[in-house]
Amino acid sequence: MIIAIDGPAASGKGTLARLLAAHFGLPHLDTGLLYRATACALLDEGRPLDDVAAAVAAARGLALRHFDDTRLRTREMGEAASLVAAMPDVRAALIDLQRGFASRPEGAVLDGRDIGTVICPDAPVKIFVTASAETRARRRALELAARGENADYAGILADVRRRDERDSARSFAPLQAAQDAFMLDTTDLDIEQAFRAALEAVERKLALARKLG
Repeated sequence: MIIAIDGPAASGKGTLARLLAAHFGLPHLDTGLLYRATACALLDEGRPLDDVAAAVAAARGLALRHFDDTRLRTREMGEAASLVAAMPDVRAALIDLQRGFASRPEGAVLDGRDIGTVICPDAPVKIFVTASAETRARRRALELAARGENADYAGILADVRRRDERDSARSFAPLQAAQDAFMLDTTDLDIEQAFRAALEAVERKLALARKLG
């Protein structure tokens, strides 16, 4: 079973993906970390973030391993990753890595921006998680403050809107919901409510598959 979860920054998709993976005993991949790791590699090498050749080389050199979450999940790395993720060649370089993870015999849960549309278009379960930009900015501010980072709400809201525009407008694998995705707006939901809604959506899909199969 493959569960594909997509959505914009700070919508809650990563938290829901981890909870669903734990519930069903499936491996989980936060594909956004691949782009953050690629951007991090460029910065470590002193390369500009618009160096496509260097970014592709960094992406191809990635391996699925324990990433340094503390560093990769900073606000600055998120912005850097958004720039790198807009490069079609970088996204193409990471497709096989993501599909390989999804092809595990037991199944997998993947979250990102293009899982249900590009990486796993045949996934039996697709969920598109969203929330208002204001809500997402507040969540990100709380997350950053908890880690002792700068949590300027106005600046974070501007970042969120800028990333939304960049992710939705890119020519290759833009952020968009798959036609058969379950739409989950978490603006007014706490994590428990959102998880219950997501779990119900998964179970409905599984029940329908059993009925048809």
